[in-house]
Amino acid sequence: MRARTGIAAFLTVLSVAGALAATAAGTGATALAASSNSNKVKPGELLVSGTIYQDPGIVAGQTQLPAGCTTGCATAVAGGAYPYVFNNASVDGSFGITSKIFLDEITTDGHSNGRIMVNPNAMVTSFSSKSELALNLSPDGKYVTFMGYVAAPGSVDVSNANTPGEIDPENPVANAYYRGVGQLDADGNLSVTETNAYTSDNGRAAIAATVNGQEYLYAAGNASSVESPQLPGTIIGAGAQILTPSTSPEADQNPGAPTPVGSFNVKQLGDKQDKIGKDDNFRGITIHDNVLYYTKGSGSNGVDTVYFVDTTGTACPNGVGLPVPGAPLPASPLSYNPATLQTSGLPSNMCILKGFPTALAKGSTDASDFPFGMWFANDDTVYIADEGSGDNAYANGAYTAAAASTTAGLQKWVFDSGTGTWQLAYTLENGLDLGQPYTIPGYPTGTNDATGLPWSPATDGLRSLTGTVNPDGTVSIWAVTSTVSGSGDQGADPNKLVEITDDLNATSQPAGETFQTVRTSVFGELFRGVAFTPSAH
Repeated sequence: MRARTGIAAFLTVLSVAGALAATAAGTGATALAASSNSNKVKPGELLVSGTIYQDPGIVAGQTQLPAGCTTGCATAVAGGAYPYVFNNASVDGSFGITSKIFLDEITTDGHSNGRIMVNPNAMVTSFSSKSELALNLSPDGKYVTFMGYVAAPGSVDVSNANTPGEIDPENPVANAYYRGVGQLDADGNLSVTETNAYTSDNGRAAIAATVNGQEYLYAAGNASSVESPQLPGTIIGAGAQILTPSTSPEADQNPGAPTPVGSFNVKQLGDKQDKIGKDDNFRGITIHDNVLYYTKGSGSNGVDTVYFVDTTGTACPNGVGLPVPGAPLPASPLSYNPATLQTSGLPSNMCILKGFPTALAKGSTDASDFPFGMWFANDDTVYIADEGSGDNAYANGAYTAAAASTTAGLQKWVFDSGTGTWQLAYTLENGLDLGQPYTIPGYPTGTNDATGLPWSPATDGLRSLTGTVNPDGTVSIWAVTSTVSGSGDQGADPNKLVEITDDLNATSQPAGETFQTVRTSVFGELFRGVAFTPSAH
């Protein structure tokens, strides 16, 4: 049995919170007692993941950053109080604070049905890491999965720390932590599978699926290394991963080397070689019609677009294509040559979905610049959440870049069978009030002296999403917003859960469709992901 790092070992511990205070649009704050003595979730409802801030005890002018540093340290410029603490990102490029995870169960019309608190001894998230904690329902509906860290809440700089099995010796963060995939079933049981993937960076999302009777976990994320060339563990631990769910308590797990399931290289498009391993900086993940899809929407390498894993080897000889009908989901990791890993990278077995952007991220102006979550309404319609650029330029009472964006929000893509390509039909933005600041009770107003910009956040776009097809031919879609602000870290801004109904068959934007705010996060809490509850089939 391996030693733990400062926390006890638990596998399936969850509890329903004794109270829930959340602000729902039009209803005000509502306090709810525990819904029952059981952790079972109700089928057909929504789960919204989020996190609660915990003061790490940082003392301005005393605490040395990054955590555990011995050389090259910087002195904290702000104490541990939220949100001022995130001004420390100005002196610590690795700055982050781990925090507890919650799952709010709500009805599709926004009524709260209780809060499940994930035992922090099982896993936590990083409060300001905006790309984390997406929720994904498995194709069979049995599980909702998400990613986090095996660390204590209130720990500093975990999201940029190494994993124990893949150490970058030049990482300024001294400590190491496993990443974990949480898997929730309809009875409220949570199992956690630990991994050495995503060293020096974060796992963003995961989804469970069964292939030929065997259950697998697929994950999306990034790994980062200051070394050049990239370290082998960084290359194989980035991007798209496949894991077999562990049946062991976390204290008994001993994760081995990361197991990549997919990789993309811009050389497939005829472009010059990028930095090895950095094209695989994935964020969103989904499975539709037995095909595994990923999005990339950040970083200066690779292409920010929509990808799929090609298990046939025939779908995209030039890096762009369509899934082969009947192709199976991947059931094994990529095979690679360790001798050429640092010069050639992993074998390329991923394709850009035909019709989506193919321009390199550097200087790209394509229609889908910052794709995040995705939801297939049917075989010919996919909705993409675009989070916006994160540009917090501010003038005349608004965040100007966000307000001017025509691509951030909810993009609707439709498949043209005549040309065999996906095409952007329109982007839904009405009601998001892009770039318009809003206030949160208790949250600072005025100017953040550290940035010279307003504290008040504004919506920049959307990240995670889910949806359902209604009997009347419309679709209802729920999404979590991204933000821009003058805070020390925009990932720590209070954000919203929003909903919109769209005409599924429309190819030009119908009049009158607008987003409604379902819920706005309260002071010290953030929303991250949304999915339907699992059910016992």
